[in-house]
Amino acid sequence: MKKALLLILAFVFLFSFGCATKDYVKQQIDPLVDRIGKLETRVAALEKCCGKADDAMKVAAEAKALAEEAKKCCGQAPVVKGDDQLAKRAEDAAKRAEAAAAKAEAAAGKAGKAFELQQKK
Repeated sequence: MKKALLLILAFVFLFSFGCATKDYVKQQIDPLVDRIGKLETRVAALEKCCGKADDAMKVAAEAKALAEEAKKCCGQAPVVKGDDQLAKRAEDAAKRAEAAAAKAEAAAGKAGKAFELQQKK
C-alpha cells in the first residue's frame, strides 16, 4: 500500500506543473516579434542608404574618369587659329565635369558617414 501511495504521489507531483498555455506563450513571444519587425525595418532602410552611397561613388568615379579624359583630349588637340574657341569650350566642359565629380564624391562621402552613424546606433 505504501508503494502504491508513493507511486501515486510521484505521478501527481510530476504532472502537477502542467504545460504552458497558448496565451502565455503568445504573451512571451509578442514583444520579441515587435522588436524583430522594427529591426527588419531598420535594416532595410540601412541597406537602401548603402545602395545609394554605392551608386553615388560609381557616378563620382565615372565623372572623374570623363573629366580626366576630357583634359587629356584638350591637351592633345592641335591649336589652329579658328579652333581656339573650340579648345576653350572643351576645357571649360572638362572643368565642369571635374567639379561635378568632386561634388558627387562629397555626396558619396556624406552618405557613407550617415550610413556609419546609423550602424553605430
